Amino acid sequence: MLDNARFKSEYPFKNNYFDLNGLKYHYLDEGKGDPVVMLHGNPSWSFYYRHLVRELRGDYRLIVPDHIGCGLSDKPADSQYSFTLQQRVDDLDALLQSLKLKQKITLVLHDWGGMIGMAWATRHPEKIARLVILNTAAFHLPTAKKFPFALKLCRDTQLGAFLVQGFNLFARGAAWVGCKRQRMSPELRKIYCSPYDNWQHRVATLRFVQDIPLQADDPGYDLISQVDAGLVEFADLPMCICWGEKDFVFDLNFLAEWKRRFPLAEVHSFADCGHYILEDARVEILPIIKKFLQDNPLSSTGR
Repeated sequence: MLDNARFKSEYPFKNNYFDLNGLKYHYLDEGKGDPVVMLHGNPSWSFYYRHLVRELRGDYRLIVPDHIGCGLSDKPADSQYSFTLQQRVDDLDALLQSLKLKQKITLVLHDWGGMIGMAWATRHPEKIARLVILNTAAFHLPTAKKFPFALKLCRDTQLGAFLVQGFNLFARGAAWVGCKRQRMSPELRKIYCSPYDNWQHRVATLRFVQDIPLQADDPGYDLISQVDAGLVEFADLPMCICWGEKDFVFDLNFLAEWKRRFPLAEVHSFADCGHYILEDARVEILPIIKKFLQDNPLSSTGR
């Protein structure tokens, strides 16, 4: 991991660890107030939420885990951890139970964090107050969306697996194409990729892609079907969607599906931005999310 001045100034937070069956599950726990849980995707980590944490920690309690194999969490071998969606949801459940949160929770979700977070939410719908959606999904691939070739290469071929684990292709590629308005600086890309600095540390990056369920017999497919069907539970909750339209995976087909299912959602779409929307449109999105939370206090969420 990086240990330089730029990283420390960007990420000046206390590191917390939860013992997850002998594995260190890293998370941020900043501020006080109503809990806001932020879940990252693949191949990012809690660093992605650093600006939002700083923006909100004066008014809210912010809990931001690194999924096992990601960020500052332990990076086990396959013999030590299952690397499945079901396991990710169980991990989150264990962490949040350990924190004994009494208030209802706001979820902020990006990429794979959307599926993990909404799978947890469908287990505990009574605990959810508000939802913030950032280029993610909680349903099967939209019918109009073709599975991207780059993901298919990594998911289904030995060559793709070698490129991911041998050359960190997935993390490097995401950092390179993830911002469209203004490309990340080399130093920022280095920070994003730094947790995945050797073959073993890239296991989770690969397993996340390999775990994408596309067919009914794929592991996780039934769980996604359950989450898909359970989204109706949250139709009346306050939802804020912030979307980068130039995301080559979570594109406008996914945004259309969110809007179809949640017609009352507050939607902010950015035509010139990509997958890492909190990097691309940070100046606009931080105040949008802050105002959304202020405008929808827990006492008015109806749960």
